[in-house]
Formats: sequence, C-alpha cells, structure tokens
Amino acid sequence: MAGKAGDNPDSLMALCTVFCLKNLRRTMCYTGVRNRLYLRPDVFLPSEICDKLVNVYMELVHTDSNFVPQDGFFQLFFDPRSTRLTRLQLKGDFVRDKDLEAIGKQDLIELNLTSCNHLSARSLQTLSSFKHTLVSLNLFGCANIFFHKTRAPLARGEDDDEEEHLPRHAVDSDFTFQGFNRLRLLNLGNLPAEVDVEVLLKPLPALTSLDLSGVYLARPAFLAQWRDRLASLVLYNVDLSEDLISTVVQISRLRHLDISRENQRNSKFKMTKKILTSIVRGLGSLVSLDISGHIMLDNCTMPQIEEAMGPPSIEPCKSSIYPFQELKRPLQFLGLYNTTLCNVTHIPAYKVTGSKNEDQVLNAIEAYTEYRPELAHRAINQLFDIARIQHCNQLLRALQLVIAALKCHKYDKSIQVTGSAALFYLTNTEYRNDQSVRLRRQVIEVVLNGMEQYQEVTVQRNCCLTLCNFSIPEELEFQYHRVNLLLLKILEPARQDESIQRIAVHLCNALVCQVDNDHKEAVGKMGFVKTMLNLIKKKLQDRLCDQVMEFSWSALWNITDETPDNCEMFLNCSGMDLFLECLQEFPDKQELHRNMLGLLGNVAEVKALRPQLLTSQFISVFSNLLDSKADGIEVSYNACGVLSHIMFDGPEAWTIEDPERVWVMDKMWDAIQSWDISSRRNINYRSFEPILRLLPQSISPVSQHWATWALYNLVSVYPSKYCPLLVKEGGIALLEKVIELESSHEETKDMARGGSTAFILEGCAAFAL
Repeated sequence: MAGKAGDNPDSLMALCTVFCLKNLRRTMCYTGVRNRLYLRPDVFLPSEICDKLVNVYMELVHTDSNFVPQDGFFQLFFDPRSTRLTRLQLKGDFVRDKDLEAIGKQDLIELNLTSCNHLSARSLQTLSSFKHTLVSLNLFGCANIFFHKTRAPLARGEDDDEEEHLPRHAVDSDFTFQGFNRLRLLNLGNLPAEVDVEVLLKPLPALTSLDLSGVYLARPAFLAQWRDRLASLVLYNVDLSEDLISTVVQISRLRHLDISRENQRNSKFKMTKKILTSIVRGLGSLVSLDISGHIMLDNCTMPQIEEAMGPPSIEPCKSSIYPFQELKRPLQFLGLYNTTLCNVTHIPAYKVTGSKNEDQVLNAIEAYTEYRPELAHRAINQLFDIARIQHCNQLLRALQLVIAALKCHKYDKSIQVTGSAALFYLTNTEYRNDQSVRLRRQVIEVVLNGMEQYQEVTVQRNCCLTLCNFSIPEELEFQYHRVNLLLLKILEPARQDESIQRIAVHLCNALVCQVDNDHKEAVGKMGFVKTMLNLIKKKLQDRLCDQVMEFSWSALWNITDETPDNCEMFLNCSGMDLFLECLQEFPDKQELHRNMLGLLGNVAEVKALRPQLLTSQFISVFSNLLDSKADGIEVSYNACGVLSHIMFDGPEAWTIEDPERVWVMDKMWDAIQSWDISSRRNINYRSFEPILRLLPQSISPVSQHWATWALYNLVSVYPSKYCPLLVKEGGIALLEKVIELESSHEETKDMARGGSTAFILEGCAAFAL
C-alpha cells in the first residue's frame, strides 16, 4: 500500500550523517590532549560528506534540543588534505570568529552566514582567505562583522569568542572585496549605515546577483556599474526614489527585481502607474518582480466592468493591471503582498503573493520566511484564519511551510505564536487522515521547540492544545521523556494560567495511561508525583475541586499502576494526608473519590507499603467508603480492593484494635453482595496479575471473593476484551484451584465455575481454543 504524501523515509545518507554527528567519538573522531576532538588519521572525507556534516550540524544545533554543540567542531575541518568543504550554510549566534578561522584553509565556493551576530571584523580576514574560490557569499544580518570589538583593558582572555555581545568600536576600513574575482552572488542585507556600501562593492564589477535589503543607498547611481551584468537585484526595505528607479531600469539584463517593503508606513515613495510601466518597458528580460507593501498613488488597475470576461487568466493582454499588459510573457513570480493589486481578477504571473486566497498566502509564506519573518508572520496569521474559518485545500504544503517557518525562526516570538496557532487547526481531526506519520512527528518536534524556548502564555497554550490533536501516548512516545519534562515545567509555577494548567494536566494524565512501567518509573523520577500533589494541595487551599484536581488524581492513579517506586513516592510526599483532606473538603465529588480510591488500590498492591495504610484512621475511612454509591459501584469496589490486599496479609499483620478485622471483613462481604454483577465498569485493566494473586489462598476468603467477583464481572460484561487476558495470564488454572479449595465460600466457587446467568471457565476456554 502506498504511503501518504510526505511519508518517505530519510535517506541512508541523512541517517548516517545524524548518527555520526551525535556519536563523533565513536565514529570518525578521537579525544586528544585537553579533551580536544581530533579527526581520525585514517579518515578522508570528500566535499559531499563534509558539507553535509557541517550543514546538518548547524540544523541540529538549532532544532534538536537533545543535541549538544561540540566545542571545537569546526577545527575538525582545518586540513584540506583530509577534509574538503565547498558549500556551507551557517546561521545564528552559535557561529564565532574562531569557527571561521578553523576552516580558513578550505577552498569555499559558497558561504552563507545568516544573522551570525557574534562575528566581528576578525572574520573579515578569514573571508579574504576564500577570495580566490568564493562564488557566492551571504552576510545577511551579520550586523557586527564590519566592526572591531572593544574590550576593557587587561580583560582580554585566551579566547576572544567567549565574550558576549560586545559594543561596536570602529568600522574595519582595511577590508575590501578586492581580489574576490570569482564572486558572482552577494547578499549584504541589513548592512549597517556606517559602512559605505559603494566603496565596499566597487571592486566587484562581475556580480550577477546582489541583495541590499534594508541598506541605505546615499548615491544610488553607483548601481549602474552592473547595467550589463546584474540578473538579480533585491532592494527590500530600501528607501526608493525616482533616481534609484531610473538607475534600476537601466540594468537591462535584470531577470529578478525586488523593490518591496515591509509596510506602507513612513514611506514617502508611491508606486505609480508611470513607474510600473517604466519597469516593464525597461526590463524586458524580467521574469520575477516583487512590489509588495507599496501604496499605489493612482489607478493602476482596470475598472471591474472593463475586465476581460471568463475565468482568471495569466495572459498579459488580459491583465487587470494596466502596466503589465505590456509584458511579453507572464511572470514566473509577482509579489503583491500587502497591496490592493492582489485582489484583481487577471494577474499575469504563475505564482503570486498576496492575501486574496489560500494560494497567494501560501506563496507569501514560502517566499518570505527565510529573510522576512515580519511578512511571513502576517501571512501565517492569514493561513490561521483560513484553517480556522474556511478550509485549507493545500494541507500538506501548508503544514510543511509552517513547520519550516517555526524551525527557521525558533527565537522569533511572533512567528512562534502565529505558527503554533496555525498548527492547532491544521492538525485537527478534519485534516488528520491526510497527514503522514513523518509529518506529524515534525509538527510535534517544532511544537516542543516552542514550548522549550517560550514560557509565554500564548505560545504555551497553543503548543499544548496542538499536542491534544495527537493520539496520546502513541504519537508522542518518540519524544516521551522530553514532552513530560516540558509539561512538568509548565506545571511548576504555583499560579499558572488556569487554561494552560488544565490542558497540561490532561496531557500528563494521557501520557502515563497505557504505557509500560519503565516509562512510568522514568516520569516518576522526573518529579511527576510531587508535581501532581502540589497541584492538589493548591486546589485544596483554594477549596476548589475542578478538572485540574480530578485529572491530577487520575494521573496519580495511572502512574502508580504496578509501579511500586511511584507508590512509595506518593506516601513519602504526604499523599495520604491530601487524600483525607480531599474526602473531607469534597464529600460529594464522585469522580474524585473514584480516582483517589483507584490510586490507593495501586498502593495497596505493594506488600511493603501496606503497613503504612494499616492505621485506625485509614481503615475506618476505607470501611465507610464500602457503603458509597458514588459512580455506580466504583468507589465501593475500589475501597474493597484496598482492604482485600490488606486482609491478604493475614490476621497476624492486623496491628490495630479498632476497627476489628472481623468487623471490616463482614462489611466487605455485605458490600460485594450489594453489587450488580452485570455492572458496566468505568475502569481499565492492563493486567490481572494483582487480582489473580488473591485467588489460591485461604488466609482471607473475602479477598478471594472480591477477586473472583471482579474477574467474573469483567469477563462476562466485556468478554472480547478480558477473556483473552485472563487466559494469557493463567487465570483459568487459578480459578480451578479456587473451586478445589475447601476454604473457598460456595458463592465464590459458584462464580468461579459459572452460574446460570454467566460463565467464566467455559467462556474463557472458548477463547483459549
């Protein structure tokens, strides 16, 4: 059967790369002097592998919370005789001057340094070492790389890169691009105003692609030096003028022109029909144009009544935008985001950014995510509205784009808020069948990234709600430890937002239900039991029994199931005191009582802990609860289960005088007699082992009777679910022994062999065949 779209497995290359990076010392490296990492002497890695190692390393640093950055990692690639680097994508504050220096002997062809704020003018000298080979260079957002760092006298350490963000001192006036003769693609986006861009670029007459986003252009005429070479020019958020436009339209070979803005505020420049027409006429080779964010001063569009009839067309002759009627062919890309032009009928372009429909919005997210998070944020917000109010028709693409945006801008709060909100609606039941396992795992990972990075209420709520769209614990199991740690951290503050607290406790409860004991023990060691008890204590102080209170007891019930260590933690953290306080404060809360008694049933199953339950106060409370009619028979049933395990230890273990053991046993008999054997149950057993151990014994016939009743009820009311479990765990043989024991009461034997209204042995035997 073919898998869903996007469900293809990772390539062997990708899997091996991640494995090696997470296990450097066990694969390609060894530890030398001062615990420094060295490449093994018999290793030679070609550029295809080296590039992949470095680029995936950077991706793991930014997206995998369990990945520990390796000090000296870039030093592994210092020798071009054993390693070859050609194309690198480096991003963020993790990249330091010393990292670039470490690879200074490599013959780099392409180097992308995006928002590397810790790079200083010291790295310009390293860039010079690449000048004979470098074809593509991206310094977008590297705000400090053209400045020397300042430091206090005598404060200089051995490693300058350990300094935090140091203030700028002076522009490095020595560096030029002289000698970078092979350089063709250059991105200087957000270059500081103190740097003279004209002087910097003068030695680069052969450029074919130039990005000057956000750069101050004092004398725009200098761009004319590339009139016969430049194919791509990006002037996003550059203050436009008629002089600049007249220079741009002289660059006749331009195929891509971007003169868009983030918004229309503070812009003196107005995009007129005349200017648009001059761009179309002057740039005959244009295939991509972005004019997003501009105010249109006069009417560039055709009146609706005059528009060509029929469905939307991309033919220039039918264009609803007058200047584009002169295009020789439709544009491959046209940016009209945050303009009125995106709403017209006929737009002569194959791909358009705007806000008119889902396709335009997705195009905007795709086009602007990497370098324009402010625009991507708005577009994701519009996608959120589409998914919430209407219907998302391109689900796979939408999810992939939002995931990419959240990964790319892990530290951008606005992206995290809108992205996590969009994910909630894009992963709900309506869209679930169209999503692959791989895609849903990617969603979980970026959601957890957001929860780790932001303790802010909106992000936490969005992320928790999104996790509720998944099958728990199954779909979260691959991140089980991590998600539990995050939820417990959310629940730590005494005064957490009520809605987040409720969702987080619900998730915690779901995560410890139906998982194996190893998981439960691990979560217990994280502080799960103490956290739940703290929540209960806080609710008691507020005299409030709400969903948080009930979920907390339910979570404790689940996490203590067949997990003695967690049961002991419950007792050690004064859990019994809270149990008594809750009973007294909320005498009519049936769901609460059921959850608490279910938990105490787990505690009572642990022989070493039962003496702590054997006090006059506790036994009296359990005995009184035998008469409870709360939640059908559940509270009475669970109270009887607790007492059955205590009785199983025999009369010699009964160390209290009041109430007497015989009196309690009589109450237990009466309670069991009062229960309807056909009762439908609000309970779920994963194993019968704790019940089965009460069967073949004569110490406490009432405990044996309770256990037999429990099995009789479950396999007769839910035969398909529980008969196979009884057979699997050897229950048939144990029930046969109950029948053989002289000490067993006749009523107990009748239930064991099957009566006139139901059967156990015969029914389960059929499942055994």
